[in-house]
Amino acid sequence: MMNQGLLSSGLARVTHNKRYIVWFWLVNLALAWFGTSAFRQSAHAILDRSLYSEALIKGFDVGVFVDLLAKPDFGSTQSMAVPAICSAFIFFLATALFLPGMFSGFASTYRLPREEFFRACGRNLWRFIRIMVIAGILMLVLTVVLFTANGALANKAGESTNEKLPFELRMAGFAVIFLIMTILRIWFDLAEVDTVLNDQRAVRKSIASAFRHTFRSLGRLLASYVLVTIIAAIVLVGGLWLWMKLVAPQSVVGAFLIAQITLLLLLIPRFWQRGIAVSYWQQRMLMPLVAAHPTAIAPIPPPVAEPTLPSSPTVPATELPQS
Repeated sequence: MMNQGLLSSGLARVTHNKRYIVWFWLVNLALAWFGTSAFRQSAHAILDRSLYSEALIKGFDVGVFVDLLAKPDFGSTQSMAVPAICSAFIFFLATALFLPGMFSGFASTYRLPREEFFRACGRNLWRFIRIMVIAGILMLVLTVVLFTANGALANKAGESTNEKLPFELRMAGFAVIFLIMTILRIWFDLAEVDTVLNDQRAVRKSIASAFRHTFRSLGRLLASYVLVTIIAAIVLVGGLWLWMKLVAPQSVVGAFLIAQITLLLLLIPRFWQRGIAVSYWQQRMLMPLVAAHPTAIAPIPPPVAEPTLPSSPTVPATELPQS
């Protein structure tokens, strides 16, 4: 898998860990059910015994829907927004909690045990919250600046004699905004992957490293992300086409099935992009381990025996002459 391209390697990681997609889909479904609970109760109280339901079943009538929301007995829209806001906040926490375990599973060559999955989730929860807050602030500021600049350029172009120029500039601006936001997603996806797989406590180091690698391999990463986004757009258009062609207006079950299948399939491209980030990290950002080679120890020469000096010959004592 290390020598494969980013697209094929990322997709292989997704197909080997399909259970993560099912878990996230179930979390989305449960939170959506809770977030729309207040609206469903108020709508049932009126539509079950009113002619408004016919106008909404046979087709979506915007005027009828707005009139429904304005009815005094429909309830306060603020009370309906509270469950939706709570669901969005819980989804934010669930994403920050479970993504580290998913990244660990994508990087593993074996089926990650449940204990290791939740250990990675708990160890990186606060790190992920910090990264997501930084990414959210940066993306929000850039979105406001880019859309404001795009609108100003389109308005300025409206002063020209070319009638098509404002529209063309606005569409070109949307394309540029899409590419810039995709680059930001690549940047922070790599930062999240580095934080988990490198066990980096200082998230600023992961963000800085991801920034360098994003622009070092921008063409390769951007092409992979854009291609996956195009596939996601095709899935979305296909799901909407099937809904309009195959589902009868009064078929609640059919609409629910088509919508949930489409949402489940739309999770695959998003996980695919994260698999691409993991593949890139392992190919380019993983620090190679230096193999430890034992140091050759020079053999100790055997002790050399000291040469023994020959003992001096004993001179026999001469007899002294007697006087």
